Amino acid sequence: MGSGAAGPLPPAATMLWRLLPLPSKKGETRDPMNEFVLARVLHVLGVVLWIGGVAMVTTVLLPSVRRMKTPEERVAFFEAVERRFAWQARGTTLLTGLTGIYMVHSMQAWGWYFEPSRWYLHAMTVVWLLFTVMLFVLEPLFLHRWFLRSAERDPTRTFRLIERMHRVLLTISLVTVAAVVSAAHGWLWF
Repeated sequence: MGSGAAGPLPPAATMLWRLLPLPSKKGETRDPMNEFVLARVLHVLGVVLWIGGVAMVTTVLLPSVRRMKTPEERVAFFEAVERRFAWQARGTTLLTGLTGIYMVHSMQAWGWYFEPSRWYLHAMTVVWLLFTVMLFVLEPLFLHRWFLRSAERDPTRTFRLIERMHRVLLTISLVTVAAVVSAAHGWLWF
């Protein structure tokens, strides 16, 4: 399905759909509605794993790390867990972005970005962009080294700052999820 009434899909989205062929009977054509449903399912699963992971790090991991005896233990443990979670977060944000682009494109809904009542679409996009820039640009280029240096100098302050940042990101993410689910069922907040 590389093209249709809505025009050609972005190359990354086209590649995603070729990797995930839908089952069909021999000789049948593919149903775009089935592809849209698959995109929504993958999108929601991506969000659940991504924001759920952020919630776990924020509400369970960071408070547990804070209770460790030595700063060295805190840094080593946090580094090990966060490194593994970073790959999950990168994969799920990538999946969420690709499926989001596909759904907006297939619904020909790009104009929704110009409708103030669809503010939740902007919120979703901003949250996704924020995490994507952090995970794919800032973390590998800057944040990882900053964390290690800062944790060496003042581990308590560093972990407090990281906890605060995670709480803010989680709060923004959960408000966005609530707004999107509400809007999907006709309950617009504004």
